[in-house]
Amino acid sequence: MKHIINCLVENQPGVLARIVGLISGRGYNIETLNVGPTADPTVSKMTIVVPGDTHVIAQVTHQLSKQVDVIEVVNMTNRRHLDRELILVRVATGNHLSRAEIVDLASLFSARVVAVQEDSVTIQMVGNQETVADFLRLLKPYEIIDISRSGVIAVGRDVVDHDAKR
Repeated sequence: MKHIINCLVENQPGVLARIVGLISGRGYNIETLNVGPTADPTVSKMTIVVPGDTHVIAQVTHQLSKQVDVIEVVNMTNRRHLDRELILVRVATGNHLSRAEIVDLASLFSARVVAVQEDSVTIQMVGNQETVADFLRLLKPYEIIDISRSGVIAVGRDVVDHDAKR
């Protein structure tokens, strides 16, 4: 099972390297990793997708929590959340019929054609992990020339009572 872990970390040099080293050094794989700033410029948010059972994830979250630069660790997997990934995929179009099929398929997934070349189209798609996987699976009969993926980002949907935390 894939688990989505959100970490709030201090925005300091070397934090990313320490987190990656911690996880990979224990023999766990990182499927995707996304890091970006938050509203507070001193804090960054890391979204890490790690495959494994509950024991693996418990170990990872426990080890992350012990790091000095880590402010908060949340396993989003069993919580109400939204997750998204952005992909750019360049697909070969051997003829006008395949180009039309690819464009139609993209529109079914609310994806956009962002570039058209003589022999290919480039599609931008945003969706949750399952939708992205479904889209890519349906593109398999076509020749995928290139693909870039942002990695998963996630945000909780639960209401937070900020006064209760004080």
